[in-house]
Amino acid sequence: MPELTHYLIREDRPGPRWRHLFDALWPGYRAWYLQDGDAARPSLPAARAALERFMPELVPTWSALVDLTGDDPTAARMLTLWDPPAFAPACSQVAVPGPDPVLVRNYDYHPNLSERTIYSSCFDDRRVIGTSDCLWGLLDGMNQDGLAVSLTFAGQRGSGSGFGIPLVVRYLLQTAGSVAEAVSMLDRVPVHMAYNLLLMDRHEAVTVLVQPGRPPERFDLRASTNHRGTVPLDPEHAARFRSVERQEALFDLLGRRPSHPDTVRAFLRPPLYNTRFDEAFGTLYTAAYRPASGVVDFVWPGSRWRLDFDSPGGTHQAVYRDRFDAAA
Repeated sequence: MPELTHYLIREDRPGPRWRHLFDALWPGYRAWYLQDGDAARPSLPAARAALERFMPELVPTWSALVDLTGDDPTAARMLTLWDPPAFAPACSQVAVPGPDPVLVRNYDYHPNLSERTIYSSCFDDRRVIGTSDCLWGLLDGMNQDGLAVSLTFAGQRGSGSGFGIPLVVRYLLQTAGSVAEAVSMLDRVPVHMAYNLLLMDRHEAVTVLVQPGRPPERFDLRASTNHRGTVPLDPEHAARFRSVERQEALFDLLGRRPSHPDTVRAFLRPPLYNTRFDEAFGTLYTAAYRPASGVVDFVWPGSRWRLDFDSPGGTHQAVYRDRFDAAA
């Protein structure tokens, strides 16, 4: 897997570019959404009611997206991300403080399950740029107020009733301007699986563990991988994905007070950089968000793509490394 094309869509409101994304990806998303049968997913009235109850600010944008699908009822259900099928990517993330703080994350997953799309938007008069997932959710991103958010799976198996986490990240960035506001919102939004959210603004950074059926847990941690806090509840899962080893590497990195370039370089080397792509544990990108500057760098072992809220739409050929050579 030497190269993959990544895309930037810049579209203030959902329009023809989003429709093109939908046309390209909907067959795959439809198969994923209905993998357990139609009856396993909530009805459209139930899904819409959940969105209206917990994230009403997103309803106008959701309605516009549904219109763009031609009022496809299955797409309308899926786009609420209420009670979707389970998904569990492995990731590493760290917040480095300073006058120009930076949130850096690796997204580790299977390349065939990645949209490879960055979406720059202004859905509700708040500019947001981030990595697209589930057609309008986000895996990570930042907004014009200086809030950055990133997710990792927290390593706890099972699911419950709630929203898929990419839409929760979108919601936070669309409606919150600070870490404090985002943490408050998480108290009332149910999620369907356990995830660590790293929240950072110009003044602070925290990790929040969200889980189905439980209140969020706040940790004063600037680094998280794929387990709760610093002690895994599922040691087998943590060992398989080297979760503790990766988190300890992040703590060590923070202890050295790294510069922005040093931090990114660390994410491009083991144990943070991973090449088990066939096992859904390959690093698909490194993102470095600088919310105070409004700049994000997407980085790969052989290339870099710097973007901001005003960057025009385009493509980038990302150069990968299938295995790590210590001499490279």
